[in-house]
Amino acid sequence: MKQFRFVAVIIFILSVPSAFPVDNIKQEINNIIVPGGDSTLLNRFFRKLDSVFIFGQGRVNIMHIGGSHVQAGIFPDKIRRNLDEINNGVYPPRGFIFPYKVAKTNNTLNYSVKYKGTWNVARNVRKDRNVPLGVGGIAVYTKDPEAEISIRLNVDSFDTRWNFDRLTLIGYTEDNINTIQPRLKIGESNYLEAEYDTITQVYRYHLPTLSDSFTVVFPQTGTLPQTFVLNGFIPEKDEPGIVYHSIGVNGAAVSSFLDCENFEKELPLISPDMVIFAIGINDAHSKNFTEERFIDNYDLLIKRILNVNPDCAFLFITNNDSFLRISRRKYVVNRRGEIARKAFYKLAERYSGGVWDLFSIMGGLGSMKDWESLGLAKRDKIHFTHNGYELLGDAFFEAIMRYYMEL
Repeated sequence: MKQFRFVAVIIFILSVPSAFPVDNIKQEINNIIVPGGDSTLLNRFFRKLDSVFIFGQGRVNIMHIGGSHVQAGIFPDKIRRNLDEINNGVYPPRGFIFPYKVAKTNNTLNYSVKYKGTWNVARNVRKDRNVPLGVGGIAVYTKDPEAEISIRLNVDSFDTRWNFDRLTLIGYTEDNINTIQPRLKIGESNYLEAEYDTITQVYRYHLPTLSDSFTVVFPQTGTLPQTFVLNGFIPEKDEPGIVYHSIGVNGAAVSSFLDCENFEKELPLISPDMVIFAIGINDAHSKNFTEERFIDNYDLLIKRILNVNPDCAFLFITNNDSFLRISRRKYVVNRRGEIARKAFYKLAERYSGGVWDLFSIMGGLGSMKDWESLGLAKRDKIHFTHNGYELLGDAFFEAIMRYYMEL
């Protein structure tokens, strides 16, 4: 079986000969590390990839969760596309999506969003919000009978990578009174009525043909206007492969996702076989940051995930190096990044998980300045540029493929 894994990785390397255009990635340590030595859950997950890559069968769900590094979408989408390249030419569903543009925040570039009507927003980084949140950590809500949302998954007209023939709408009407029945329109067809799943409390649509775009409207049927809360969409189809769900909220810390009342309730809709944790950069920028509190919060979040899937594997991405702004033009290196790095190793050992040590791979303490000088990091010395995120996506992908190949 190992030789088949080797072939899968070689196919990718040959298709992307210049994955690393600069030498600031420390290739000699670009690996997945298992601090506790117990790789049972991790190996079990990676062996599921055999049926996908080698035999073109089965479905594997990955959930990549974090803050602005994930919401921007470039980093997780690069990983997603790399995985697709070795998926025998078969493209699985796109995974969880949220219309960030409706929330008046930066939308992932790889799908487009348009909307009409008046919408409000709730984020898990704010305590003063009026509606409960779910697994996505963000919601938009409206009472406007003219409100609608349109999404196209394939931004480029020549791209046919993502389409679907089923759609799950995660949302609910205020007080769970179903006076709003969201309807779906595909192209010029008539609007489709939803099947309301009383167990999971989501709306499901079945399309007559595959499509890459849709419009949802929210007609009011009661005498008094009600609020409809939208937590996200999951487009689906029957193709096998790896479904890469990316969930990010700008500014989110671990405690932010703990504040999502319906996180555990909605998580089975994704049903992750692996969770890639990339939450921590915002925690470590707080003056109140401590290693103990950071680990305690992660413990609580991980236990919620294990309640849904006791066999879920965990992969932790350490914080990148970053700087603290202390005045208009003065920055100092954030030494709390080193503390967070050690905490990630302890968490991986506790939960038999793996670590991708981004902090060390990019050069360690103070290295963010070097990335900035190369045009790979932004002037805030926290975030990366488009090219920087793509480089990280390639590096992370190579690390997980190397681990997979060596099983």
